[in-house]
Amino acid sequence: MRLLLLVFLLIFTPGAFAQEAAPVADDAGISELVRIIENPETRAALVDKLKQAESGAPAEETLPPDLSIARQLAEYTKTVAEGASTTLRSLGSVFVELQHGLTGTMDADFTALRDVALAVLAVAVGLIGVFLLLRLVVKRLQRVIAGRVAGKGWLSRIFGAAMAALVDFGAVLLAWGCGYVLALLLAGTMSGRMGINQSLLLNAFLVVELSKLVVRTILSPPHEELRLLPVGDDNAAYWSFWLARIIALLAYTFFFVTPLLAANLTPGAAASVQVLVMAAAVTIGIVIVLQNRDDVRNWLYLLAAKRGGVGMGQVLRLVGQHWHQLAILYLVTLLVVWFTNPDEALPFMLGATVQSVIAIVVGTLVGSFISRAVTAGMKLPEDVKKRLPLLEGRLHAFVPHVMRVVHGVVVGGVVVTIAQAWSIFDFLGWIGSEAGQQLAGSVLSAALIVLVCIVLHVVVASWVEYRLNTTIGKAPTPREKTLLNLFKNAFTVALVIFGLMLALAQVGVNIAPLIAGAGVVGLAIGFGAQKLVQDIITGIFIQFENIMNEGDVVAVGDKSGVVEKLTIRSVTIRDLSGTVHLIPFSSVDQVSNMMRGFSFHVAEIGVAYDSDIDQVRAALATAFDRLMQTPHKDEILDELDMQGIIGFAASAVTVRARIKTLPGKQWAIGRKFNELVKAVFAEEGIEIPYPHITYVQGGEARASGRVLHAEPPRRGRGKGAPAAG
Repeated sequence: MRLLLLVFLLIFTPGAFAQEAAPVADDAGISELVRIIENPETRAALVDKLKQAESGAPAEETLPPDLSIARQLAEYTKTVAEGASTTLRSLGSVFVELQHGLTGTMDADFTALRDVALAVLAVAVGLIGVFLLLRLVVKRLQRVIAGRVAGKGWLSRIFGAAMAALVDFGAVLLAWGCGYVLALLLAGTMSGRMGINQSLLLNAFLVVELSKLVVRTILSPPHEELRLLPVGDDNAAYWSFWLARIIALLAYTFFFVTPLLAANLTPGAAASVQVLVMAAAVTIGIVIVLQNRDDVRNWLYLLAAKRGGVGMGQVLRLVGQHWHQLAILYLVTLLVVWFTNPDEALPFMLGATVQSVIAIVVGTLVGSFISRAVTAGMKLPEDVKKRLPLLEGRLHAFVPHVMRVVHGVVVGGVVVTIAQAWSIFDFLGWIGSEAGQQLAGSVLSAALIVLVCIVLHVVVASWVEYRLNTTIGKAPTPREKTLLNLFKNAFTVALVIFGLMLALAQVGVNIAPLIAGAGVVGLAIGFGAQKLVQDIITGIFIQFENIMNEGDVVAVGDKSGVVEKLTIRSVTIRDLSGTVHLIPFSSVDQVSNMMRGFSFHVAEIGVAYDSDIDQVRAALATAFDRLMQTPHKDEILDELDMQGIIGFAASAVTVRARIKTLPGKQWAIGRKFNELVKAVFAEEGIEIPYPHITYVQGGEARASGRVLHAEPPRRGRGKGAPAAG
């Protein structure tokens, strides 16, 4: 118990003892111990402390509270300053090592290096000679391949480039194998073994030529037909030349010269050569950037102009203004990173750079293919265009939007790949996690639902178009036209609503409140937009009663004309003058259809009082007989319905006759019948009354002797013109 008391006092009340060996504690310490033991929480903490002290484990440090923004900024700037200081010290040590390496080289023995160089030189001469001979054969074969794919499409160009690369690859491997044979014959021993220096040279040759092969395959300076990038001959030759030189400089230095110097001279000399070569390579890169500053800027400006100068166009224009500065900064950073930490930072930076370049190149190729597909459009066969005239236009409006979405996905993929390469965002780790898989699956499911809805809309709209096409199959009836158009509109609305709900549900949105909210909104609309509800309900009943369809001639309210469009809430009518009227069904209290079943042309003709009615009946019958000899005879359904006198006007007797016709044909038949009636009445001498003017001489005029005398008609005066008094 005494030991427990002493441990507690050492931990919680270190000031209770003046020395470690103090025999007893004071009364205050004992009281504090009693108080802690009586409290369950403090007692549990005391037990934990004692267990840690017994096991020898250090007590857990209390975590400091979250730092403020100012403190975090201070910590970050402190880290940056320390990193900058470390980098400067590393750079200083690099130059010190360079000086030591050059100084130590003066005292080295060059005899061994000379012997090794002579042995390697013999292998190098034979290797280069064999490779140059093989290159002559390769160039001839590539010229043949380029001639065969000239003038063909992109698939042929890609296939030709692959074949040319395969031939080039075979030549590199054959030269590499011949180099090993030469090394065994010239520098080896009778046992078939050779030195490590020749192997270094051959492996460096293989790395260099395979890297240059990739550049030759992409740019193909001598053959435009095999070139995979859209660049001119001069640019292809320029970039191929400089990239090949930089690759050879770096690869031969790090894979051959440096190990050779380190093994046969001094490590300091090898390190000095590496520093000088890296500085030279970066300097060459900066010179190349400055030489092409304006050309690349103009090219980026051109791409920005093609994109309209908005969105990606603005990004391209901004990059075009500062691309050379960014490139020079990258090259200098690469050199500094190599100086400070070549074992870890440099491989990471080079790997990230290569991955970024590959991602950009692949994204550019895919984007170019998508742009070509959007520009070229879709061409349907003639029989499909005949059956579905609007399908091609519908696809032209639909496919570009989908391609733009795919283009955006490609750009996003390139950005994610670059972020993954530079460890900015661990996309692979995130997508492998449960949350990443859930989110990716939700987004893909929602996108698939939207795509299926779009395809269903195109299919249904095309089917309705096919059914309404009058040139294929049976001509649709007016009722079919009306119902099919209504079905297409209703299906589109329902598809949008359900597709949107399902897509939102897939991304984790709870659609139950949305459905409930839609019900509340619908109720509010029902109270606040009663006219709209009345339009819809009246439209539904009008469709059920089938009182009018598209193409009918109707009178709706005070408007009459041809029904051009019929929806669930309104009707669109074009009158005789061409004016279009949109009439909501809430304002419709009466509909008169003039094309249902059959129609009548009602002829009401006035004749003079002294006309013989039987002669008038016979004249109308004669006019009808002549009408039956015209092409209108197939549109007349019955004999002339002579109804006789129907009224006595002030100056004429009105006679009525009716002609029963097909729906909508009564107006054309009526016009033709009126022409024939006029001709027959003229032949029979039947007078059709018209207004006359009679001058009556007043009494005062007769008394004064002022009498109106009729004058003979003047030349040029029309018949029946009144004479001037």
